[in-house]
Amino acid sequence: MTINELFKKASNGKASDLHILVGKPPIIRVDGELKVIPNMPNVTRDAVEKMVFSILTERQKNKFIEERELDLSYEIAQLSRYRVNLHWERDNIGLVARVISNEVPSLDTLNLPPIANDLIARTSGLLLVTGPNGCGKSTTLAAMVEKINSMRFANIITLEDPIEYIFKPDKSIIKQRQLGNDMITFEAALKHVLRQDPNVIMVGEMRDLETIAATITLAETGHLVLATLHTHNAAQTIDRIIDVFPPHQQAQVRLQLSISLNGIISQQLLPQVGGGRIAAREILINTPAIANIIRENKIPQIKSIIQTSSDEGMFSMEQNIKELLQNNEIEESTALAYLSNI
Repeated sequence: MTINELFKKASNGKASDLHILVGKPPIIRVDGELKVIPNMPNVTRDAVEKMVFSILTERQKNKFIEERELDLSYEIAQLSRYRVNLHWERDNIGLVARVISNEVPSLDTLNLPPIANDLIARTSGLLLVTGPNGCGKSTTLAAMVEKINSMRFANIITLEDPIEYIFKPDKSIIKQRQLGNDMITFEAALKHVLRQDPNVIMVGEMRDLETIAATITLAETGHLVLATLHTHNAAQTIDRIIDVFPPHQQAQVRLQLSISLNGIISQQLLPQVGGGRIAAREILINTPAIANIIRENKIPQIKSIIQTSSDEGMFSMEQNIKELLQNNEIEESTALAYLSNI
């Protein structure tokens, strides 16, 4: 079995992820559940090495052996792209691949609320998409970039690790830069991106203090910045951003956020009635009331403002899950399980 054949099985099986590890048969994740690919033998050490090294350049192979970790993108023409993570476990190679459609999704197919169109129509400020790992943040971000691409003439620059969706320029110019190939670090790329005359900047992930600081600064300088963060809701997102800075800088960061933040879309994927998964979301819009709460460091009050500001386009995760239940899109047991974690 070649690596391409396993990738094809994952794509044709409508899997979100493929796992290859020594001593187990290949495993896929479908609708959030891990499943063994039927009629497949356990993967041997020699087999996984042969499969993995077949998709690596000599440079990538040397980097992987030296650094013991490697992220890359891979494509099978007319089928899918794959975001691949290679790692070592017990001195064996392991592979996890996220399956990415060749077609960039639209905001409508992702069932994003109408307020999302208003947020990406803005020409400056910071728009964040947040949620746990595997909740579709990159897909949502890609749909936003594609919408801008179809709406207006802009210079869009994406900073990714690795490149996932491939955009085809429509009305916009799109430059996609990959960590390791096209840039050394996110921080360095963000430092120099202003010299590239951008209108829209997409940051694949705000990972550390330097990247977060540079991203916020860019949003203040008349650019629309789209980014992701691994947080579960809007209030936690703001806390996470502020807390990453040293105490003497936090008041200044709160002021910057209160001015530059456009909104936060937090999401998670829930099992859907009839199969598949559906997104539950929380939407925060940076209204004057929200901006004042951020400046005054009264973050716990954000949840109640979201719940009472539906006329502004806001709603909480709890409200959205209850709406999905009311519309018979999720089971009551699913709603109760996820509500208990909020």
